Amino acid sequence: MKPLETHAADNLRFIRDAMEKASSFTAVPGLGGVAMGVTALAAAAISVNAKTPSEWLGVWLAEACVALAIGAWAMARKARRGGSELFSGPARRFLLTLTPPLGAGAVLTLALERQGLVPLLPGVWLLLYGTAVVTGGAMSVRTVLVMGGLCMLLGCAALSSPASWGTAYMAAGFGGLHIGFGLAIARRHGG
Repeated sequence: MKPLETHAADNLRFIRDAMEKASSFTAVPGLGGVAMGVTALAAAAISVNAKTPSEWLGVWLAEACVALAIGAWAMARKARRGGSELFSGPARRFLLTLTPPLGAGAVLTLALERQGLVPLLPGVWLLLYGTAVVTGGAMSVRTVLVMGGLCMLLGCAALSSPASWGTAYMAAGFGGLHIGFGLAIARRHGG
């Protein structure tokens, strides 16, 4: 390449990188969020009948796996439909900010379960999930940020409420908020 062509190519790369860094992640799946909320409500209905804390925990860990699969599939599908890559700049930053609070939740789940403190998990999970959604929401649409903040508030309320209310908080946060905000995202930002 000639020096002028090299300079032009460098400028184009710089502009492309700057635009990618400035863009927001819009592949948050509204209908996937609704599906996640429905499965959370089902898990709440099942977990209410758990005879032991371990049984309750098993139901919700299975639900977390189902919700993760639904979310990943729906996000990949929406990104593909929108013509973007799931691991592009904004999406990669979204996932990187989402992962640390979720990882902390996994570690705390193990620690609290070992100490026999399973009743604290609804508050811890909602608080850390809300934190993950807020940090990820900084790279996404405002609706995601608001949902994360409400999850955090529910987590704080669950930690300061009687343990017997934990499943109701889980249903409200992981069920109700996902369904409500999922519908809003689907309506305003597509599927």
